[in-house]
Amino acid sequence: MHPALVPIVDRRAPAGPDQWDALWRALADGALDRGDAVALLASLTAALPETDSLLALLDTLDRRRPARPATPWPGTVNVVGTGGGPPTVNLSTASALVAAACGVRVLKSGSRAHTARTGSIDLLDRLGVPLCASLDRASGQLDAHGIAFTGPFVYPAQLARLARLAVPTSMRVFGRFLNTVGPFLADVPVSAQVTGVSGGELPPALRAVAARPGAPTTWLVTNPLGADELLSICDNTIHLPDGSTLTLRAGDLVPADGSPDDLAPVSREAVADHFRTVLAGRAGGPLRATLQLNAAALAMASGHRDDWAKAVAEAGAALDERAALDLLERLTGVDHGR
Repeated sequence: MHPALVPIVDRRAPAGPDQWDALWRALADGALDRGDAVALLASLTAALPETDSLLALLDTLDRRRPARPATPWPGTVNVVGTGGGPPTVNLSTASALVAAACGVRVLKSGSRAHTARTGSIDLLDRLGVPLCASLDRASGQLDAHGIAFTGPFVYPAQLARLARLAVPTSMRVFGRFLNTVGPFLADVPVSAQVTGVSGGELPPALRAVAARPGAPTTWLVTNPLGADELLSICDNTIHLPDGSTLTLRAGDLVPADGSPDDLAPVSREAVADHFRTVLAGRAGGPLRATLQLNAAALAMASGHRDDWAKAVAEAGAALDERAALDLLERLTGVDHGR
C-alpha cells in the first residue's frame, strides 16, 4: 500500500488536509496502483469518514478544480439525492423538469446508476437529451429553456482517475460512498440545492458538509420510509441550513393515499416511455402528488415561490397542461456542446 493511503485507510485519527493532499498528489503523479485505488474506495464505502476528515476530503478536492463563476447564479437550484432507499422512478429528474416548466431555474447534476436501476444520466441517454459539456453551455441552456443538465465535467477529475485505476472492478461496488457524497461533489454555481438523504436518518457529517463555506443554501430531506426524495405518502422532514427543521405532514399539501409500490421504477426498456407518461400527469395519483411535492420544494428553496400551496398548484398545472412534457420534447436533440 502506498504510504499516502495509510493514515486515511487505517483511521486511527481523522485524516486532515495534509493527508488528503498527499493522496491526491500521489494519484496525479501516477504513484498509486490498482490495489491502492480499490483499498481507498473500499475503505470509504465501508464507513463514511468522520466529519473533519470528510470536510478535508472535499476541501482538498475543491482546491484542485478549475475556476468557476465568482458568485452563484441567482435563483438557480440543483436537485440531487444520495440514492439508496426504496426504489422509485427518477423523481429528481422529473421534478426538475416540472419545476422548470413553472419558471424555476434548475441546473441539474446527476450520475449513472450506482445502486438504482436507472440513474439520471442513464435516463437522459434513453430520452435523447444531451448533457451540457461546460458551464458556458449550461448558462445558455438556462437562458433558453430554464433548465440545464450537466455532464461529468462538474465532478472531481480524481474520481475518474480512481475509477480507471480500479478497472476491472466496477464503481458500482463502491456505490454507497459515491451516492452519499456525490450530491456534494458536483461543482455547479447554484444558489440553492435540495438533496434527499436515504435511510430515514440524517448523518451529522452531511449536515456539516451542506453547511460548509461556499456551499449553496442546501435543504436536506428525510422521511421515515428512507427514500431520498419527498414522498406524498408519508411525512417528510426538511433540514434547513440554520439547523431548524420543517415537517411536511402527509395529506396537508397533496393527497396521501398510496404505497411505495405506486412509485416503483419500471424496466429499463420501458423507462423512457414511462417517464413521458409521468410528465404528462398520467402515471397515477400517488406519483403525480409526489412529483408536485418535489417540484414545489425546488420553487421554494430557490426563492421562486414563498407559498407551498401555490407552488404545489403550479406544479399540478404544469402536468395538466403538458408544460413539463413539452419542455422535455424541446430539449430532446438539442446540441448542448457535447
